Amino acid sequence: MSLRDYQALAPLVNRLHKSIICGSISHAYIIEGDRCIHKTAFVKDFIKAVLCVEEPGYGCDFCVTCRKIDHDNYEDLYMVQSDDLSVKDSMISQLQEKLKGKPTGGMRNIAIIEDADTMTVRAQNRLLKTLEEPNAGTILFLLSENTENLLPTITSRCIIYRLGNYLTDNRDMDLSQVREIVDMAAKDGYFCDIKDKLTKYVKDRKEAFLFLDGMERLFREYLLDGQASPFRKEQIIRNVGYVEEARRDLLANVNYKYAIRNLILKIGG
Repeated sequence: MSLRDYQALAPLVNRLHKSIICGSISHAYIIEGDRCIHKTAFVKDFIKAVLCVEEPGYGCDFCVTCRKIDHDNYEDLYMVQSDDLSVKDSMISQLQEKLKGKPTGGMRNIAIIEDADTMTVRAQNRLLKTLEEPNAGTILFLLSENTENLLPTITSRCIIYRLGNYLTDNRDMDLSQVREIVDMAAKDGYFCDIKDKLTKYVKDRKEAFLFLDGMERLFREYLLDGQASPFRKEQIIRNVGYVEEARRDLLANVNYKYAIRNLILKIGG
């Protein structure tokens, strides 16, 4: 997507566009939003707007640079991801070594740190050195669900933007799969059959989180259109609570299979 396609974010897009055109881009941004919001996709579109020479300020989506960013093979864009628990000090150290080198594809080195709010204190203190003395042209993006988990010394050196639910990503989890399992649970389906479906649809912790996001979206639809729901309103509200319990279990490093299966048992009553 081009940055101009985010119509629901028009005020923010206009601000970013002006900063790019005026050459007043910050060296560090914190992009905050719920887990179900595809923050990485938005940041990549922002990066395209920064680097694109065909349509600077928005990104053309067609030039070599834009296509490389879309396909995750742009030479000077580095990604850091948590190991499902946290972003470790060693990960930030490796990133810093990469950022020391001169960019090969353009004039900037750019880094995206996903799950930045899971960085250990040691990792945050290490990153602080880069935030205080970044190499010329370097841009850092810290993606976070809860900025309060970041040290004040980190947040004070970044521009913070919070994204709303209009950037929810529906591509990673097919809602029809979630609906199928919820319907089976609501109709007292055999748990062995439900478990087989879960094994097929939810293969790791990341997909477990996406599955929970899908369930919350589905229950939201049920609340808006009660006639389409197999649950009464009070049951839907209760089930949303069960989803949040399962999410807390995952964040506490409970086995994802156990957390999801336990959730289904509670929903099935």
